Amino acid sequence: MRISRGVIDELAAGGIDTVFGIPGKQTLPLNEAIADRDETRFLVARHETAVSHEAWGYAETSGDPAATVVVPGPGDMNALNGLKNAANDCTPLVHIAVETEPDVRGGNGIHETPPETYDPLLKANILVERPAATRVEVRRAIDVATTPPNGPVRIGIPKNFLGQDRPLAESTDSRPQTDSGVPEDDIRAAAACLEDATRPAILVGGGARAAGATDELLAVADSIDAPLVTTYKGKGVVSDRNDHVAGTLSGSASPELLDCLANSDALLAVGTDFDAVATRHWSVEMPAEIVQITLSPGDLGTGYDLTVGIVADATDALAALDAELSGTAGTGGVKRATVVRDATEERIDPLLGDDLPLTSVRALRAVRAALSEETVVSVDAGGFRVWALNTFDACGPRSYVNPGSWATMGTGLPAALGAQVANPDQNVVALSGDGGLMMCVHELHTAASEDIPVTVVVFNNSDYAIISEEADRTFGLGEGAYGWADAPLEFTTIAAGMGVEAVRAETPAEIETELTAALDSNEPRLVEIPTDPDEPQASEWMARAEQP
Repeated sequence: MRISRGVIDELAAGGIDTVFGIPGKQTLPLNEAIADRDETRFLVARHETAVSHEAWGYAETSGDPAATVVVPGPGDMNALNGLKNAANDCTPLVHIAVETEPDVRGGNGIHETPPETYDPLLKANILVERPAATRVEVRRAIDVATTPPNGPVRIGIPKNFLGQDRPLAESTDSRPQTDSGVPEDDIRAAAACLEDATRPAILVGGGARAAGATDELLAVADSIDAPLVTTYKGKGVVSDRNDHVAGTLSGSASPELLDCLANSDALLAVGTDFDAVATRHWSVEMPAEIVQITLSPGDLGTGYDLTVGIVADATDALAALDAELSGTAGTGGVKRATVVRDATEERIDPLLGDDLPLTSVRALRAVRAALSEETVVSVDAGGFRVWALNTFDACGPRSYVNPGSWATMGTGLPAALGAQVANPDQNVVALSGDGGLMMCVHELHTAASEDIPVTVVVFNNSDYAIISEEADRTFGLGEGAYGWADAPLEFTTIAAGMGVEAVRAETPAEIETELTAALDSNEPRLVEIPTDPDEPQASEWMARAEQP
């Protein structure tokens, strides 16, 4: 069998029917094999960085793995940003990298990088050493990527292997056989710890979303009467509109949310690794009694001492825990969550005026009002995203995508493209700042050329405002130190030049009208919203003891 065809056949056998990439001379045998399969789609991006972000958005919103294909060296290095993001977020991707031929390796062949370069940044890095083993190794890559905790796997296939006709060893399921049970003694200890508490709380991470543990989380929250606090990646696992949800733990979390955690006497942490970003380098005060559920033993007790550590699938562990609980622990969990949410609303109220240009908070509220709860929302990194963590409701476990601790900019649009491909019957909206969109603006052309009906909302304040604010406040570099008000960008013009219809919306009413029209159009659209470059940044505003 032609090896290139064996690679694509194995992806399909492993449930992967979408490949994101940019073709190069080295990848053409794979592109030929994809073209021969009606069931497999190859989506051509405009930059390799976008390739891995698109696959990430696909997997984050569907739960299914996607594949990427790039050329060696520059292609690999560009895609690595998104692959590292996927590694931090435990997102299943299979990254096919065309490697330098073995007999050239070490001689600085074109685009050559040492294969081991990528080892520490991914879940696994597999190098195909023998042509006959290619199909087996592709299956191994799929199995490793989709074995919880999931993650991106790079498989390097030498260029000269792909065009060869060779007998290929048959692949088999190489996933480890794991015990799906939960440790009963630990479950009993966790139940006893939580039932002894009078003010328990639950911290929800991305692992709960990967496990599909929404119903089980709510059952336990009801049983122990606890408020839910989410991490960046846990946002949306339970809808922010649920009465149990207090808010998101982040660098901009309010004092009231931090107090909710600090004043609890027990914490159930589900699917979170207590990363340094969410916990402010582990300075956030947590209860003395902590129960942690995780699939990664290496994450147990990061930054905090545990009372009970449980290594198990979140869904299984929560179901077992709920069965063990008497349902009498805790008091006033919903009320405690409501106190935090009400305090957040009071804090942001001064920013909800309709004066132009709008604040990010007011613009985000107008956008949310125009979207159904079923709309998939992809949120880029940047200052507006920090506000969104506090003020934009995520309405379901697969309907809100944002980067976690890697926090890379330029993800919003490409992730939305991947999400739209994965969810063709749902509306998909990308939210981006002007700085973030300029890091991936080329993908507007991908949306047009591939006829992907994603809607892009860009909040344009002509500034890297979150950086400029810190530069002025801490270093005295002046207001708007890293802005470009003297060289303004018109995204409506940029989008039109790439074949995407675009409009400008300045008021809340215009935002709702234009966004509704864009979603109804079933074609790629862009809505540009001017926002206030001098607005306060979320981390400073939310931390104030009193608002002006």
